[in-house]
Amino acid sequence: MPALGQICTFACVNNPPPPVTTRPITPLGFYVIGSIGCAAAAPIAQTAILGRELTMNEAYRTMLGCVAGPVGWLIADWLAPPTVGFPTPPNPTQGPRPPIQRSGSRNISIPPAGLTAFVPDEILLQRAPGVSPQAFARSANLLQITQLETQTFGLTGRTLQRWRIIGGRSVAATLLSMTRNRNIAFAQPNYLYELQQTQAATPSDAAAAQYVVSKLRLMEAHRISSGDDVLVAVIDSKIDSGHADLAGVIVDEYDAIGTPGPAHSHGTAMAGAIAAHSKLVGVAPKVKLLAVRAFSGSSDSAQATTFNIMKGLDWAAAKNARIVNMSFAGPGDAMMRDMLGKANARGIVLIAAVGNAGPSSPPLFPAANAHVIGITATDAEDRLLPQANRGTQVAVAAPGVDILAAAPEGGYQVTSGTSVAAAHASGVAALLLARNGKLTPAQVRNAMIRSAHPVAGSRRDFGAGVIDALAAVNSLR
Repeated sequence: MPALGQICTFACVNNPPPPVTTRPITPLGFYVIGSIGCAAAAPIAQTAILGRELTMNEAYRTMLGCVAGPVGWLIADWLAPPTVGFPTPPNPTQGPRPPIQRSGSRNISIPPAGLTAFVPDEILLQRAPGVSPQAFARSANLLQITQLETQTFGLTGRTLQRWRIIGGRSVAATLLSMTRNRNIAFAQPNYLYELQQTQAATPSDAAAAQYVVSKLRLMEAHRISSGDDVLVAVIDSKIDSGHADLAGVIVDEYDAIGTPGPAHSHGTAMAGAIAAHSKLVGVAPKVKLLAVRAFSGSSDSAQATTFNIMKGLDWAAAKNARIVNMSFAGPGDAMMRDMLGKANARGIVLIAAVGNAGPSSPPLFPAANAHVIGITATDAEDRLLPQANRGTQVAVAAPGVDILAAAPEGGYQVTSGTSVAAAHASGVAALLLARNGKLTPAQVRNAMIRSAHPVAGSRRDFGAGVIDALAAVNSLR
């Protein structure tokens, strides 16, 4: 039998356990522990900041970046390539529309490849319901955007914000990064629109005969209707409200730009085509105009943004405009499309130039919108303006070549384009509404189409034909 001391090897008082030795954690150990902790916690923190779940690429970049730094990002891109958005094919009847990335209730409109008609460092967005300012501020910081202005639109009930991109990323890349952000309900570029007119010459005699008067049979039409007190909004460049041919016509003005600027040839010409009543004969000389300044720049390069046009349209609707003249054209625009639909539902007649981009151009907006009456331009012999857009969006044609028009500082000019053709059509619409104020936008469109003078050529070029003011007002008998 073994002795007692042999059995109590460690438990006995006389035989204590050997001392435990500890070793300090090496720098490599600290690196491993920190990397594991970072890889575990970073995705959770980033998900909370973004307000959404991470994509596979983002998760890999976050975790592998903790372990291997920039090398980890490269490995992540190899394991799970970043998501890339591709544009949807255009609708042949409505023109190209920006593809909309949808995730739940979120809609992100990304511009198609090759489209550059937008402000290069701005986006428009609508915050998701219930998102706190603090939560959205964290998203904005991560997206590297800073807020410029906020506007609540009565027509749509939306509160939209304009943001500047400060991180150097492109508009498309910034919008793509928003597609899974639950804090954003809607986002898109701040698109650019251009006026559709070219100045041809300064006439030697401003009192010279206008072929528009006889072409549209205005003198006869004015014996029946002169557009008395119909409220027409002209969304354009700044109008010379002091021009003799526009005296007493402009009843209110709105400047969506907010900075001083001189009267512009385009806006003044459009207002005169509708309402001139001194040396010139406007199509509807007794209308009342709402002058909306949304375009700024030189005669050849005046532009407006989605945001400023929407502000002008919303203001015009609040002022109870019956007609809105839009002598401009640009890309398809989801936010604008929504507002135009709401304006049409309110009974506002929407008229726009189809554009001067030529026969091979895709349809331009807003004329290609289903709620808008698209107008092309013809000359004194009913020949089509060569650079006019073609397509099913053309409803009717109107005189728009070598038109004698009002100019700033009390002057006159000769101008051409689908812009002034649209203004002439807006005047005819005013004649119709002055005769029957209960007409709906669809009824105004139908009256203009039914009464148009047919011309030889394709309907895609001329629509139903050239408008006829006298035939239009007589069609309401």
